[in-house]
Amino acid sequence: MTLDYTLSDPEKDGLYKAIFSRRDVRSHFIKKDIPDKVLLRILNAAHHAPSVGFSQPWNFILIKDADTRRQVKESFLRERQRSIEMLAGDERQEKYAKMKLEGIEESALNVCVTYDPTRFGPFVLGRTSIEDTGVYSVCCAIQNLWLAARAEGVGVGWVSILSNEDLERILGIPSHVKPVAYLTLGYVREFADKPDLEKAGWLPRMGLSKVVCYEKWGLQESKEWAALADAVNSVE
Repeated sequence: MTLDYTLSDPEKDGLYKAIFSRRDVRSHFIKKDIPDKVLLRILNAAHHAPSVGFSQPWNFILIKDADTRRQVKESFLRERQRSIEMLAGDERQEKYAKMKLEGIEESALNVCVTYDPTRFGPFVLGRTSIEDTGVYSVCCAIQNLWLAARAEGVGVGWVSILSNEDLERILGIPSHVKPVAYLTLGYVREFADKPDLEKAGWLPRMGLSKVVCYEKWGLQESKEWAALADAVNSVE
C-alpha cells in the first residue's frame, strides 16, 4: 500500500499559518502544563527532521527543576549584563536593558538541544566537506520543534544570551557534545502579530527582494527570472 503524502489546500494553509505566526516568545507564558501527549508530538516532529548522512545528531534535555532553571537564569543575567556593557555609548543600550529577553522560569519547561558529532562513528556521509552540516541538522530539528509547537498552540523562546560553558556544567553535558539551543516552552496568552524586536523597533523586517539573488551573488535583476523577480519585488 502506497501512502499518499500529498497535502490538501487546508493542510498547506495550516503549514504556512504556523510559519508566519511563529514567534520567539519571551513573555506571555501562562501557568499551564503541556500534556505529555502534546509534548510527545512536538519532540517526535523534531526527531523527524532531516539530518546529514541520517546521523540524527541531536539530543533533547527536558528541564522542569526550579533550581536548575535558577542556575541557567543566573547565567543569562551575567551574559545579559556583559551585552549591556558592550553597548556603552550606543543609543540602543537603554532600550536593550529594558527588553524582556527570556522566559526561563515562567515557561512550563525548558529544553536544551545538543549536537553530538560522534553519533554513529567518526565518518558521516555528507559531512566530510562541510563539517558544520551536523550543526545545521540540529537547527532543522529545532525548527521542526518550533513549528510543531506553534501548531499545538505552544510558545517557544530561544535563549541565546547564555554561556555554553555554564550549560555544560549545569546540565552535565559531556565535553564532546555541543549545546546548540536553550528553549523555553509553554502555553501563552497570545501570539503577537509581529516579532517582539520588530515591534520594539530594534530592527526592521527586510523585504524579500533584498535577500534574493539570481544565478550569482548580488545579482538582483535577470531577464530569465523577470517574472519571479517582479513577484518577489511585490512582497512586503
